Amino acid sequence: MAYVVSTQILENYGSHCEDGKFSSGNSYWKMKGGSDYLVLDVERPADAMAFVMAAFSENGIGWKEFPTTVVDLEEWKNDLPSCEDYSKFLYEQLMIVSPNTGKQVFRHNNETVNVEEEMRRLEDEFALIEDFAL
Repeated sequence: MAYVVSTQILENYGSHCEDGKFSSGNSYWKMKGGSDYLVLDVERPADAMAFVMAAFSENGIGWKEFPTTVVDLEEWKNDLPSCEDYSKFLYEQLMIVSPNTGKQVFRHNNETVNVEEEMRRLEDEFALIEDFAL
């Protein structure tokens, strides 16, 4: 079976210029985006979610990413927006993974994605947005 696991990202703005800890009153968490992982080579939804958690989650003082939902691939396709351009964008952003290939990530255009580099790029992008907004 194939399942799509969606993740949620949290960013701790308090860790940018303070220690970011709850105990010191310096935490300031904000919801960010997330990713959709197409998980192949698993039999159950729970297996897909557990694999994404084990291979791709983050749990640092400044950044967390964790799985939130899992649906089978057909349900995910049926729930895509009616806007063709946006549906195409979501499909192209889908990260294709498998327990058989570990942390290796593919996209539909056969591009291999380095997850750690992608996370650093997103952190930099969010920091730029934050600086611009201030």
